[in-house]
Amino acid sequence: MTMLDKTIRDGRRAAGNARSAGDNAVHGGEMLRAASDVIAARLTIMAEGLANPMKADMAEMSLMSSEKVEAMTASAGAFAGNMGDLAARVSKSAMDEVAHAQRAASQIAGAASPQAAATAHYTYAVAWWGRAAGQMLTLNTELLKAQADALRPIHSAAVANAKRLKR
Repeated sequence: MTMLDKTIRDGRRAAGNARSAGDNAVHGGEMLRAASDVIAARLTIMAEGLANPMKADMAEMSLMSSEKVEAMTASAGAFAGNMGDLAARVSKSAMDEVAHAQRAASQIAGAASPQAAATAHYTYAVAWWGRAAGQMLTLNTELLKAQADALRPIHSAAVANAKRLKR
């Protein structure tokens, strides 16, 4: 793959990340609006229930906790799974980089001349920079995915509740 091909690929990934970040922000805003609507509707339901306990909407009141627990459990599960995958990938990248550094150190130490040693060092440094940039782009992509996956169940519950409670 040429440098131009890598630049185009990385540009596409960066643009995709920007779209993902924008989508996450929109979904976060939708969730906040829906949560506000749900809180307002449920406060009214609770106030009506306190004013007349015989007519309290017990079904809705019972959902107030169980839905939160369900959404938060799904969110935490998604986040934990993504973070586990991310930790494994970062650990593998670190071990791969140790191997690159060992090869570079051997090439530098075994160089026939100071110029050859400098060339080996430069080659390693430039390659490292490229790997580091790619790894950071991948990390950013994976963190955006983790954010979206963690937000999804909470967003879905809040938006569904807001629609259901609009009477």
